[in-house]
Amino acid sequence: MSEKGISGILNINKPAGITSHDVVNQVRGLIGIRKVGHAGTLDPMATGVLLICIGQATRLAEYLMKGQKVYRATVLFGQTTDTYDADGEIVFEVDPSILTEGAVNQAFLSFVGRVCQVPPPFSAIKKGGIPLYK
Repeated sequence: MSEKGISGILNINKPAGITSHDVVNQVRGLIGIRKVGHAGTLDPMATGVLLICIGQATRLAEYLMKGQKVYRATVLFGQTTDTYDADGEIVFEVDPSILTEGAVNQAFLSFVGRVCQVPPPFSAIKKGGIPLYK
């Protein structure tokens, strides 16, 4: 296969348990070309849309990452973990029955619109070129 002949964007539903780079490597193996990258990074435990750019389309990755994102989550009230997700060690626990509907709704409102979020200590964000989850 010619490296120049294949270009495009794949919309992959990344499963939990693999990294975004693992998906890139799988695509490289399937299509037999090296010029493959992803637009954005999903944490290993995250599932969802991962855009894979192939060939000339790799130039579009930076523009694709500027698009609007939507997140969906399942929430467990009453526990805090060291990783801020379900995979971490529980570091704080409280009886969730003390929460009121009003308090929960108020907390959810803080996530509507543009949100500046502190990344969890075990995220795909890189510090010194190394993902925090490593």
